[in-house]
Amino acid sequence: MFSAFFLPAESGNRFCIYHPSVDGDSGRGVVYAHPFCEEMNKARRMAALQSRRLAAAGYSVLQIDLFGCGDSSGDFADARWEIWKQDLRLALGWLKPRVAGPLGLWGLRLGATLAADVARDSGLDVDQLVLWQPVSNGGQFLTQFLRLRLAAEMLADGAAQTGVHKLRETLRRGLALEIAGYYLHPRLAAEIDALDLSNMVPAVKRIHCLEVNAAAEPKLSPASERAMVAWRSRGLDIRTAAVRGEPFWSTIEIAECEALLAATDGSLKGAY
Repeated sequence: MFSAFFLPAESGNRFCIYHPSVDGDSGRGVVYAHPFCEEMNKARRMAALQSRRLAAAGYSVLQIDLFGCGDSSGDFADARWEIWKQDLRLALGWLKPRVAGPLGLWGLRLGATLAADVARDSGLDVDQLVLWQPVSNGGQFLTQFLRLRLAAEMLADGAAQTGVHKLRETLRRGLALEIAGYYLHPRLAAEIDALDLSNMVPAVKRIHCLEVNAAAEPKLSPASERAMVAWRSRGLDIRTAAVRGEPFWSTIEIAECEALLAATDGSLKGAY
């Protein structure tokens, strides 16, 4: 059984869902970092399914809505990368006394990149990192997000009134942009733009990097592969897997990917 509650933070409260391990407080702990904007809502079902499976396998899982997201306090327009990092630290601090085993971080898309960034802090004692479809290049991710604004303009007016370059220039002038119902602050945009997964070397024992694509023989994306190669060169123990399925974080209808759930279970079971 899971429970929902609000976790007090410096700026308001963070909405959390807690899935306790079937082993009680004798198991390991995992904090989940959700993806960006609407991807968060599309991925809620997969996050819930994986959380239940992890709980059944002996992991206590804490899902947290980051500042300005979901049911947590704050406006998205006021969100910043460092605030989100602090939210994950807060979640780890809440979970740590409730489990006997080590802690892990698990994230999807930009949430995976956020988790990797937080895991660089050796003082948090994060034992392992689970990355689902991590964003490797923040600049490319930001460009893709800005294109949602152009797509909306084309639907409304028959043609885009701006371009990515102009939108980026607007952000550089310090002006926020409304994109797909979210107000993106120029500072958060700059923080995302500068992200490079290869340079975020986590201070963990093991990393599980798993991706989904529609290819007949799925492979890790070239960007993720480059990041994992860079991390391996630093001596990190990395397990990777690619499975066939739909990009459930961006599909029109809510979708599931059983292959990803199974691959995650298998990777974690073989870790220790």
